[in-house]
Amino acid sequence: MSASSKARRIDKYHFAQQLAHYMQHGYVVFRQLMSANEIAAIDKHVERIYSDWYQQNEADIFTYKMVNMHSLTLPEYFEECVSQRVTFFDLLAGDKLVRVLDTLFGEGLYFHNTQLFFNPTNPERLPYWHRDMQYSDLDDAQLAAEQNNMLSLHVRIPLTDETGVELIGGSHKRWDTELERNVRLQLNGHTDNEPLPNSKLISLATGDVLIFNAQMIHRGNYSQNASRKALDLCIGKYHRLTAGALDKRVLPSEEEMLKLKHRSWFRLAANIGNTPST
Repeated sequence: MSASSKARRIDKYHFAQQLAHYMQHGYVVFRQLMSANEIAAIDKHVERIYSDWYQQNEADIFTYKMVNMHSLTLPEYFEECVSQRVTFFDLLAGDKLVRVLDTLFGEGLYFHNTQLFFNPTNPERLPYWHRDMQYSDLDDAQLAAEQNNMLSLHVRIPLTDETGVELIGGSHKRWDTELERNVRLQLNGHTDNEPLPNSKLISLATGDVLIFNAQMIHRGNYSQNASRKALDLCIGKYHRLTAGALDKRVLPSEEEMLKLKHRSWFRLAANIGNTPST
């Protein structure tokens, strides 16, 4: 067997292991998937966007106990460097990341948005257990019924080392226990920051990539990180209950689309997304 054939077999076996881990636990970590140069290139864009946004929203960030910003690809963040928007999209949909996600989850993935997570400036903000879609207009019964029909992923690219995500393994393929529901929804005297059994705290170094199901029970962690700067790509497959939330403004324009190396995530998003009314 040639060295290249052996490498392909090992690679195929590795992906099968990673997919099996995701299917069982709802998350998977690819250690050192991205190089220091790739991280630095992404961070250059993120830091510029985040710094400007933070300066303009510092009071609200404290008042509303915010821990993230979203939509880093909006055109307004590139008004003074228009050509850099294509560069940023190409960095987000880099060769290795596209290959990993497409291999694990197959065709039909689309780019939904970006989020950047940071530590709260308001000490009253405590980590809170949630499933992402609980903040939509859908009720819990609808979400529970469609749980196994949705694929919504967070692809976390830490720009600094962090122990910043806590997950309840397996909760992507089942609904809450009684305790989990009481804590997540703050019912019957419970609060959403209480510890839950069977949780897993994930430690990541820059270069690592964490992929987890957005509908599993999870929360951030602030106390173990002097600072946090973690970029999440929101990637998923079409579902009638989630497609309408896509904002086309975060997608490349048609002209920009043609310049991208990997455009399938963005092209599919453009075809199914709805621009919110203003």
